[in-house]
Amino acid sequence: MTSVIVFLILTLLSYVSVVYIRRLALRYNILDNPNERSSHSSPMPRGGGLAIVILVLITGIVFADQTQVNRSLIYIVLGAILAIVGWRDDLLSLSPNYRFLVQGLVAVISILGMGYFRIVRIPLLGDLDLGAVGIVITFFWIIGMINAYNFMDGIDGMAGGVAVVAGLGWMILSANVQNPFVFWVALAIAATGLGFLGHNWPPAKIFMGDVASTFLGYSFAVLPLLSADQSGDALTVGTLLMWTVIMDTFVTFLRRLVKGENVFSGHRSHLFQQLVAGGYKHGTISSLYIFLTALAALLSYEWSHGDQVAPLLIFVGLPLIWILLSIHAARLRRAQ
Repeated sequence: MTSVIVFLILTLLSYVSVVYIRRLALRYNILDNPNERSSHSSPMPRGGGLAIVILVLITGIVFADQTQVNRSLIYIVLGAILAIVGWRDDLLSLSPNYRFLVQGLVAVISILGMGYFRIVRIPLLGDLDLGAVGIVITFFWIIGMINAYNFMDGIDGMAGGVAVVAGLGWMILSANVQNPFVFWVALAIAATGLGFLGHNWPPAKIFMGDVASTFLGYSFAVLPLLSADQSGDALTVGTLLMWTVIMDTFVTFLRRLVKGENVFSGHRSHLFQQLVAGGYKHGTISSLYIFLTALAALLSYEWSHGDQVAPLLIFVGLPLIWILLSIHAARLRRAQ
């Protein structure tokens, strides 16, 4: 019952907070102006995700794991640092080099304080001992997730909707292994994401902004590290819950690399951007991503209960769906 009450309170606080953040954004001209990469056509207030960050961090402080205080504190401090840098980026448009430097430092400190992925459990094959290579994988996993989730804040309802479902997924799975800190952080992400979604669902009244998209990416990257058992299951579950985000980013990166494009320059090559260009509405596309994330969460639950085949339905099935959707989006653009 306590968790239900906390969830409802956080949802309400998030919803109300975004109202005031939007007013401040309009007053101080904190706007996302349309450019060649945008999927919107008029200036939009940004930074609404500040409510998510503040409320999640407060929840983390209140429910910090007394048996792992240092690890909880590291997450809270580093998450706050990323949010501050993201907020400054929303205001000033910081250089990519500066952002990557901060993200790299955050990844290193996270590994030193929380550990790294030593073992990964591969469906049907069992455990794979990564050894020291796990340090490198963890480093790029953290940086990759920060940026991949940031990319998802590109159309109305996308980043907020995925956060709600993935947060609920982690909440259920962490309750299953009795991990209180991960449970409360995941609950806070889901609840505050839902409150924010009340203002961001199409047609959006405010955007999340880098302040929250980078924070959420970091959160979903380190929740597996914060899991109680640090088993190979943790990385598999974390990957499953973020597979929609990972797939979109990876396929886009690979496609641009093959074409010889500058993979670090601005673009509109993500699948969701292609579908928007093909005529689909933001709500339809966001609903698709949310549904696929929910499916991944369900299969993650099955995996945690011993189903070895469940992850393959996502790891193999989703790329096939992506290929079909990419072909469909290309045909729509050619038909216009």
